[in-house]
Amino acid sequence: MSTTFIKAQASSIISTFFDFLTTIVCKEFFGVWYVAASFAGTFVGGVTNFALGRRWVFDGRDKKVHAQLIKYLIIWGGNMLLTTFGVFVVTHYCGISYFISKIIVAIIVGVGYNYMLQKKFVFA
Repeated sequence: MSTTFIKAQASSIISTFFDFLTTIVCKEFFGVWYVAASFAGTFVGGVTNFALGRRWVFDGRDKKVHAQLIKYLIIWGGNMLLTTFGVFVVTHYCGISYFISKIIVAIIVGVGYNYMLQKKFVFA
């Protein structure tokens, strides 16, 4: 297992913490609809993940931040759509809590979509 993969997973865990914290605070304390709360959480987690990915995981500091940011926004847009839609579908059609839905969707999207695209496209 590569150091980059381990760092990426640690970055993902940190970003997910901020994602879930934002989601829960928006939903439980401010009464925001769970889909909008999930979107807000994904936004905060995405900002955190970009900062960690650029500085620590993929050491992309020597590359142009604007080019990386544009690439990240493209990938992140897909992540936002997949996560937001996935949380709605799993919560609405499976009848489970938004929190469990978000965990399921976050794992699937994180492993199946984010890591490889960030490694091979955004921070390459």
